[in-house]
Amino acid sequence: MSTAPAASAVKSIGHHIGGSPREGSSGRSGKVYCPASGEMTAEVAFAGQAEVDQAVDAAQAAFPDWAARPPHVRARVMFRLRDLIESNAEKFAELINSEHGKVLSDARGEVTRGLEVVEFACSAPVLLKGEFSENVGRGIDSIAQRQPLGVVAGITPFNFPAMVPMWMFPVALVCGNCFILKVSEKVPSAAMLIAELLKEAGLPDGVFNVVNGDRETVEALIDHPGIRAISFVGSTPIARSIYQRGTNAGKRVQALGGAKNHMVIMPDADLDQAVDALMGAAYGSAGERCMAISAAVPVGDATADALIEKLAPRVRDLQIGAGLDAADEMGALVTGEHRDKVSSYVDLGVEEGAELVVDGRGLKLQGLENGFFIGGTLFDRVTPDMRIYKEEIFGPVLSVVRSPSFDHALQLVNDHEFGNGTAIMTNDGGAARAFMNGVKAGMVGVNVPIPVPMAFHSFGGWKESLFGDHHIHGAEGVRFYTQLKTSTIRWNDGLTKGASYAMPTNS
Repeated sequence: MSTAPAASAVKSIGHHIGGSPREGSSGRSGKVYCPASGEMTAEVAFAGQAEVDQAVDAAQAAFPDWAARPPHVRARVMFRLRDLIESNAEKFAELINSEHGKVLSDARGEVTRGLEVVEFACSAPVLLKGEFSENVGRGIDSIAQRQPLGVVAGITPFNFPAMVPMWMFPVALVCGNCFILKVSEKVPSAAMLIAELLKEAGLPDGVFNVVNGDRETVEALIDHPGIRAISFVGSTPIARSIYQRGTNAGKRVQALGGAKNHMVIMPDADLDQAVDALMGAAYGSAGERCMAISAAVPVGDATADALIEKLAPRVRDLQIGAGLDAADEMGALVTGEHRDKVSSYVDLGVEEGAELVVDGRGLKLQGLENGFFIGGTLFDRVTPDMRIYKEEIFGPVLSVVRSPSFDHALQLVNDHEFGNGTAIMTNDGGAARAFMNGVKAGMVGVNVPIPVPMAFHSFGGWKESLFGDHHIHGAEGVRFYTQLKTSTIRWNDGLTKGASYAMPTNS
């Protein structure tokens, strides 16, 4: 039986501003819990306007020197950070487990996927090379440069306390910006460790700052005139609000929102492979992933019946625990409030007439009776008019939506308001190609259930899953955190004399 981490004294968590830890001064704070035990483990300070001002002031003071450093010098900090993160990977995993609830193996994977972006950022000299054209006119050359914005901020969700911040700040920093991070107040410890390791890696004071907090803190960051750009990952309503408020204030904004990711299972698919894929994609991290598969779409009743027959016993047999045991496959949800919200969606699905095949409500584990657990849940015969299909549940609840044909399944995916990720399980190359080309989603998997791009590509959805013009990390991340400057240069050769009043042309 998996047990919760040993109880310890409640710790106080403040901020990291100007290269040093800072205690909170706003008088506001929040509680941090161990999801497996339900015990309060920390109290985290919430930044007010004064602390946000201090972070912006520190970043602005550090910016001129940091931006002036050559890209390869900035990249050396990332090389050192990479080694420090790797040597502290288990510490990160334990912190993530203790505040988010995901199992250790999943937490380790999160750290690795974040580390890949740090490694990508190490290639700053190549990423920022710019372009040069010789002789665009007689004796005239043209140079295009990508230069930093200034002070930028990242606002990140509870479900990836280390990975999502690492999807933002490494690229921002090597591009020459200074960064202010505001992570979810439910999971603050990983960000504080990141700040410590960046300082150890040699990052100058003020280049990276952490302000913990709530909505008031977020609004102070969005409205601050000293912040040039905002990166956000979270729910669609908040993403939309941040995008509108930030752009109205003249900022550049990338706001990644919610999802309802479908997996289409064709009749020719390897059904055992499809079931394995669904188990990991629907129930890994207790479904608290924006790329989780929450809607399975088998094509044909025969496919659906066979899928349910194989899937249901696997869901019932999920190994659920505190996440410290290697046998644990799924951990607790992040808070009791969120657990209750997910449970209420199961109630709703029953009321709406969906067939509840596996019911995870009311799960209590011996020795962890106060933990925020819900078991794996499986619905069959879900229809598109049901709220459990339309809305993002963000928990271990999988809905099976039967489809009579490939065309119907494709239309089902395309009609949904979200377009983050999707997948198809098939051995038919033609079906796979038609799905890839025709589906309205930002990330597509063919026999890959969670098609999160590698760090040197970019992550982002379509429709109500993304607000803004840039996806996150990869080449899109470099474009987001830089502004383009093009210089046209005449090398004086004494040949050109006199004024011209015509539009310049290359003739």
